[in-house]
Amino acid sequence: MMRRLMSAALLGLSATACRQAPDEPARAITADEARQLNEAADMLDANSVDLNAIDPYQNGSDPA
Repeated sequence: MMRRLMSAALLGLSATACRQAPDEPARAITADEARQLNEAADMLDANSVDLNAIDPYQNGSDPA
């Protein structure tokens, strides 16, 4: 799920970069934007689940 979210975020960022006018110089992110991105990444990490920790048979299904 985290990979899906990060992929969507990167896709969105790359799409906005493609729409930039050719004569405009590329701009770097500000310190505030970098802080916001780091906070968002921390939130995603805190809400993620280790897939190895999940019991695939916890719903009572038989592996056979």
